Amino acid sequence: MIPNGAYTAVLDRFEDSDPVLELTGESGRYELVVEQQALPQPARHTDAVLEIELVDEAIVAADYKPAESKQRISDAQNRFDRLSKRPPSDDES
Repeated sequence: MIPNGAYTAVLDRFEDSDPVLELTGESGRYELVVEQQALPQPARHTDAVLEIELVDEAIVAADYKPAESKQRISDAQNRFDRLSKRPPSDDES
């Protein structure tokens, strides 16, 4: 059971068509599967960041954070770009 309270939520992935949120709050980290209708329309994509209020594992308030979402997507792309570069070979010293 996830404690009631305020959480930062990130839409991590979809299972079938249901969003899976990674929640972080004062009481710890959790994972929650919700229906798409529980989220604001603009937040229905992976890496969307929201501030949510949870009561009995139901979202009672959700505030989409577009700037934080955009930054998260940019950071992930930068990590991918860095990891996809070939390391220099010994011949290129």
